[in-house]
Amino acid sequence: MTHDDDRTRYEAVSSRDARFDGEFFFAVSTTGIYCRPSCPAVTPKRQNVRFFPTAAAAQGHGFRACRRCRPDAVPGSAEWNVRADVVGRAVRLIGDGVVDREGVPGLAGRLGYSTRQVQRQLTAELGAGPVALARAQRAHTARVLLQTTGLPVTEIAFAAGFASVRQFNDTIRQIYARTPSALREEAGTKATRGRAAFAAGIPLRLAHRGPYETGAVFDLLAEEAVDRVEEMTGAPGARTYRRTLRLPYGTGIVAVDEARPRRGGWLEARIHLTDLRDLTTAVQRLRRLFDLDADPYAVDERLAADPRLAPLVAARPGLRSPGAADPDEYAVRALVGREAAGELVEAYGKRLDVPCGALTHLFPEPATLAGSPDPALAALATALADTTLRLDAGADRDEAVRVLHALPGLDENTIALIRARSLGEPDVDFTGGGGELWRPWRSYAHRHLLAAAPVHSHRADA
Repeated sequence: MTHDDDRTRYEAVSSRDARFDGEFFFAVSTTGIYCRPSCPAVTPKRQNVRFFPTAAAAQGHGFRACRRCRPDAVPGSAEWNVRADVVGRAVRLIGDGVVDREGVPGLAGRLGYSTRQVQRQLTAELGAGPVALARAQRAHTARVLLQTTGLPVTEIAFAAGFASVRQFNDTIRQIYARTPSALREEAGTKATRGRAAFAAGIPLRLAHRGPYETGAVFDLLAEEAVDRVEEMTGAPGARTYRRTLRLPYGTGIVAVDEARPRRGGWLEARIHLTDLRDLTTAVQRLRRLFDLDADPYAVDERLAADPRLAPLVAARPGLRSPGAADPDEYAVRALVGREAAGELVEAYGKRLDVPCGALTHLFPEPATLAGSPDPALAALATALADTTLRLDAGADRDEAVRVLHALPGLDENTIALIRARSLGEPDVDFTGGGGELWRPWRSYAHRHLLAAAPVHSHRADA
């Protein structure tokens, strides 16, 4: 960080500018505490302030999380949505829980680099290596569980990804300067015996920065919803989106509530899991689906510079470009369409052990669809099943696009949809060579144009 960068950051801290929450963190040497830029506490003197690119970097230098602003709970940096390099891919994979499940060697293997190269690049740019970044994420997950559920501490420790209760206790004390029991008492929650706490699900607030145009996102999800896997209930403005998820250790059912657009707020969610170790992964997949780590200030400023889009941006500030809760599933749906996707669920979907209302199935896995009589579907499913085509959080986007173009039956619009939704690319050109003024946010421009259209279809690209 240069001197000029630090001066800009200090100005953001002095003005408590929430636009920078998650983009950097500041720590105060005299108190040993680190905060988000919008922290309401009295602004410290410049000579006592240090800046860090991540919460993990601040923690690694011995700083504790602020009790007032809860810096660990801010949205992730929007930079990782844009970047397709190894650091961006690594951050997305760590967020998906890969280090907890497979260790640093598993992360490095997915990226095609040595563990030493991954460690060096992450430390150079983020001030923390993969272990420290995963540790910060585990601590945040544990705090959420302690303060929102009645789960026993031992279950919380392993659900958050810690290898032992001792490691869990030590980490919580170091980062929050309180014991796990004190964190729970502070929130007024109590441990519940038996499985009652587990059965109730986990209530969460999914934070986002800036304005969020919920109506358009929920409209899109309602139009796309595939029976048995998804449902939208309630009247516009007060809807609830629910869906099933296939996760590394088990299955899940998630519910997210629509709310009026808020500036720097959150979406209310509840997650039911068959295995609590899937919590981090489930949360990150919801964040990608609802595009919660975007920077709407940067997007809206750029798109509003085009006279054609300016009134659309003004009408829907904070419009998001949704991703996918399951990137492989979305790729199949983009190819076959909503109606045929429903038929695939009926014919090949796996029924939940415990159905929940209208949610009864998981979308069929690619391996199940590889024998489809439809040659285009069979080719896509085979490529996904044998990982010739990777669309996960750490996928190499350029390589994925190359494979997509080599598959039969995928037209340019379908490939664009998969790039924007499954791969989460923010700058997909749906116009075929146009929209240069909209770079690097052409996916968002596409969403604005569709949201402003008088009639939506029920296809995957609605």
